[in-house]
Amino acid sequence: MNQGEGSVLEKKLESLGHEVVQSAEDADLVVLNTCTVILPTEKKMVKRMKEISKQGKHLIVSGCMAAVQPDQIKDAVPDALIIPPFEYDSFSPLVTDHFGVGTFTRMLEPDNVTAIVPIAQGCLGSCTYCITRMARGKLRSYSMESVIDSCRKSIDQGAKELLITAQDTACYGLDRGHNLGELVAAVSGISGRFRMRIGMMNPDSLHRIIETLVPAWESDKVYKFLHLPVQSGSNRIIKAMGRHYTVDDFKLHVEMFRNRFRNLTLSTDVITGFPGETDKDHKATTDLIKEVRPNIVNVTRYSPRPGTVAADAKNQVPGWVSKERSRELTQTRFKIGKSLNIGKEGDVEEVLVTERGKNDTYIGRTISYTPVVIEEGVRLGDFVDVEIVRSASTYVFGRLA
Repeated sequence: MNQGEGSVLEKKLESLGHEVVQSAEDADLVVLNTCTVILPTEKKMVKRMKEISKQGKHLIVSGCMAAVQPDQIKDAVPDALIIPPFEYDSFSPLVTDHFGVGTFTRMLEPDNVTAIVPIAQGCLGSCTYCITRMARGKLRSYSMESVIDSCRKSIDQGAKELLITAQDTACYGLDRGHNLGELVAAVSGISGRFRMRIGMMNPDSLHRIIETLVPAWESDKVYKFLHLPVQSGSNRIIKAMGRHYTVDDFKLHVEMFRNRFRNLTLSTDVITGFPGETDKDHKATTDLIKEVRPNIVNVTRYSPRPGTVAADAKNQVPGWVSKERSRELTQTRFKIGKSLNIGKEGDVEEVLVTERGKNDTYIGRTISYTPVVIEEGVRLGDFVDVEIVRSASTYVFGRLA
């Protein structure tokens, strides 16, 4: 979502006649779009803004730190301008007031194959560990018309892949009287050949819309990719996290999608070392991952964030324990991923080529969003048939069929 919003800010700068350059070293003005979801990320952000400031650059700090930690930004870089996400409408006037307008006109060049389309700010959640909820606030969905228009413009400009994103895409529109299923169906109706990936959905939000969303996924323009964070295999911990579903709810949702879409790619998230997490709770998470066998597991060690309920909990888990649990889950995830990808060898799949890889390779995505490394000559944006010839734990290799 930050990348998508950063792209919007970049276009606003270009519309003011400012030239976007390839590195901060070449820039007069740097916009640092920050994340603060965990402490290590926050530290990287502060380090980076100090580096930019020491280079003598004008600096605008946007993103989540700008919303919840403006004082920390001011302490690190006193001369920086700060603009939080809910004030992005005033970004252009801010730039004009402080830096004026330029005369640069962007030369025509091929647009990216992939377009990121943010569809909302905020969420309906009450997670006890989440600082992003504090930074982004309550759900504010963008209108269906504006989202569809953004998608259509991206496709008209050459995009073949749309990444539909928000803090929780499943709650989209619930503040406006419509829902994600209706949006997916509408975007699928745009003419042209393209695919869309639907971003992360929380299980409790998905529960409210699943009956309309699953049919919308039938479109061949929708990647059969489900990002559904469970966070823990222990109902006790899920409740302590302030998340309103159970392990059985999660498994039921996965079953509904897998029954409908045989080659579904399932991605989930887990947090290790949440306050009060015991060895029994951790085993429940490990057992759940082994049972459900997701293709992707994003493992994050719990990090106390200022202002959140969980940060004040008395039963914090030692860092070394969280690290060990994280290592075990990561090893489990890679074993499962390797096993699932081996099963794809010999399949012939249609792949959308979306990016350049290393050493003159290309990377494409199957309809289930599996990354495929192609070592032959193809073009970005092409749809090509490939045979899966070998595999790794997180991707496969394809040969043109």
